[in-house]
Amino acid sequence: MDQAAEFSEHFYQSNDGLRLYYRDYGSSEHVLLCLPGLTRNCKDFEQFASRHIPQWRLITPDFRGRGQSDHDADPGRYQHQTYVDDVWKLLDALDIKKCTIVGTSMGGWLAMLMAAAQPGRIQAVVLNDIGPVIPDDAVRRIMTYVGRVPPVDSWNNAAARLQQTYGSIFADKTGSFWLNQARQSMRESADGMIVPDMDPAIGETLRRDYDESHRNKGLNEKDEFGKSEDKGYWEQFRAITMPCLLLHGEKSDVLTAEIVSRMKQLSPHMHEITIANRGHTPTLDEPLARTSIDEFLFRVLAK
Repeated sequence: MDQAAEFSEHFYQSNDGLRLYYRDYGSSEHVLLCLPGLTRNCKDFEQFASRHIPQWRLITPDFRGRGQSDHDADPGRYQHQTYVDDVWKLLDALDIKKCTIVGTSMGGWLAMLMAAAQPGRIQAVVLNDIGPVIPDDAVRRIMTYVGRVPPVDSWNNAAARLQQTYGSIFADKTGSFWLNQARQSMRESADGMIVPDMDPAIGETLRRDYDESHRNKGLNEKDEFGKSEDKGYWEQFRAITMPCLLLHGEKSDVLTAEIVSRMKQLSPHMHEITIANRGHTPTLDEPLARTSIDEFLFRVLAK
């Protein structure tokens, strides 16, 4: 395992007054902005950072409601555009004019929105197991647990629960991996219990928005977001005209082979790799993922 890289810790203020956290690794003029998934935080990129400094400076934020960032008193603001606004505020505060984005799951959606809004500031994009849409079955699966994970009384029990839930898509991983996953995504509460390191209201907002979307669009149980380009972020995905690498977990129900095929048709310049025996999402530490990302980032630096 790579030795953890040193970082500095900082806070900044969002446009609506929240205190938001980020880590800053390295000092290169070349910036990697690493955006985590829906329920995750900046700790997901600890080992990733150790592999890419000093060639890169890595900025890894905690979105509002996660990690060390403030929870939002108005859960209705747990929205993609709000997160994007927060990230632009961070980049502006650091006077970062251009960056390459590594976006895992929801972080990849934010990368699409950012590329559409200010393409001149995005040098390249790595999308980790995310497309412009998510099939309905996967959305419903995610909604069953976000914000509803009950507390446990020890880190070992937290690790065991994660392994029980996700072990089929990380069958090669040992107990130490699951303990590390627990420590990255959970925290110890005031009463000593281990709980997810996120605001439970994030899940309630997701479920409310999903229900409202289906009512407004007249969708039904058989609809799939991947079937139509008038749903999701297809337009924003087309805005990624800069170099793009897509990592696809072979067993992923979030990024299906059908969606990948459509993405490749719309974006012939995109390079896609499939990570065997992985679901949603690859860890970025798989040998093929490491080699592909290293080669991709080398080409970005060479331009």
